[in-house]
Amino acid sequence: MAEDTPQLYLVTPPSFDLDSFVPQLARILDAQDVACLRLHMATQDEDAILRAGDALRELAHARDIPLVIADHVLMVERLGLDGVHLTDPGTGIRKLRDTMGADAIIGAHCGSSRHDGMAAGEAGADYIAFGPVGDTLLGDGARAERELFEWWSAMIELPVVAEGALTTDLVEALAPVTDFFAIGAEIWGDDDPLARLRALIAPLG
Repeated sequence: MAEDTPQLYLVTPPSFDLDSFVPQLARILDAQDVACLRLHMATQDEDAILRAGDALRELAHARDIPLVIADHVLMVERLGLDGVHLTDPGTGIRKLRDTMGADAIIGAHCGSSRHDGMAAGEAGADYIAFGPVGDTLLGDGARAERELFEWWSAMIELPVVAEGALTTDLVEALAPVTDFFAIGAEIWGDDDPLARLRALIAPLG
């Protein structure tokens, strides 16, 4: 990919069997350049998250890919992860930055709110994620439109991530105005997630 081509940010399924998912993920990471991996599980079972975190950390770090976890701040140090992805931009990012240090990755999902994105950036977030960018029945139906990414890319230096209900057409449309595409649910339901991923990002060349 060209230097200015958006990078891939892979998000795990909300639930998975480690024995089958780890080899599947390894195949994708070995075949495709991935800039970051997010462990984003729906369960509140600490042991399940810890087991997954251990396995995915080894997989990611062996390939020099940073691994962040969604929301579970206390597990970052416990698991030796690279940072946290906050699904609620109202979380105390400034305090987290002081606690976690300058090297930790802190990302914030800000829906479609330019104001929340700016506030999170000023508080110390390393990247801002906007989404969903596509049509979905989840949430309140609000979409992060291309105009938001256009404005952000023109006005704000902080990296921006496009995610949620991505399609090949959306990848093509947003490629000039985003730094990363976070991809997860779009591929994991497919029999061949790698083939689905490649089809989805085909416009990136």
